[in-house]
Amino acid sequence: MPFQPRELFPDRSARDLFGAEIRRHREKADMSLRRLSEVLNYSKSHLARIEAAESLPYDDLPSKLDACFGTDGMFARLYALAKNEPFPGKYRRVAEVDSRAIVVEEYTCVTIPGLLQTAELARESLRIGHRHAPDAEIEALVKARLDRQARLDQPHPPECWFIVDEAALRRPAGGPEVMQRQMESLLERGTHPFVTLQVLPFSAGHHVEAGNSLTLYTLPDGPMLAYKEGSHFGTIIEDKDVVAKLRKNYDLLRAMALSPRDSEAMIRAAMKDWTHGDDTKPEHHRLA
Repeated sequence: MPFQPRELFPDRSARDLFGAEIRRHREKADMSLRRLSEVLNYSKSHLARIEAAESLPYDDLPSKLDACFGTDGMFARLYALAKNEPFPGKYRRVAEVDSRAIVVEEYTCVTIPGLLQTAELARESLRIGHRHAPDAEIEALVKARLDRQARLDQPHPPECWFIVDEAALRRPAGGPEVMQRQMESLLERGTHPFVTLQVLPFSAGHHVEAGNSLTLYTLPDGPMLAYKEGSHFGTIIEDKDVVAKLRKNYDLLRAMALSPRDSEAMIRAAMKDWTHGDDTKPEHHRLA
């Protein structure tokens, strides 16, 4: 199957504009990505991700592009704008919806919700999801995630309901100390009046959203949107009938989850396990 370049939207995003200009100048010069990577002495795979607006370049790339194409600093100027956009294009719409929501209801199946992650866990999670990204890009994404959390400390934060799968409490990410601090942070966040936190235990068994993460957003003007994410996809859903079905799924998960008080007890137990356990299995799950 021939390679199909990702559609870019340069009128919506500086990242997309940066990638679109690379593509335009490269094609005008009749250069393949491989040939351009050789000329620039730059990773072809990373260059492809930059052109697709899925990754930011290292600081030295804009000047190399300007020298290659004779663009008199244009790529350097575009980069100054693009690096202020921490979210790749496919997540930008989600970030915009998230910033406007007055109610956020989220279920996560394999990790702690981004709004509740410590910086250490965020860094570990983002590194796993962006294995080839440079450290500077990971740090930009961590900052964006922490900046998003600042909404929870504003005078009028969104109402938040989180359902966290027990697997997220038990699966090691970054070692025992990172997990211990994450459990402490969950307990602290759970005391906030606008946050409700529940744990969906292993004992709940299989369920309608197994393997997926689901977030429901209520916007100020009334409509509810859904964002559904799996290991290989992430989709904003606006169709009223589909959103209504997902609303029922979320309510079912809420009914299957532990009460907030029992959830707190499970988080405390997990924190104790991480405090005294090793970095592979919490105490409750070691084999005799």
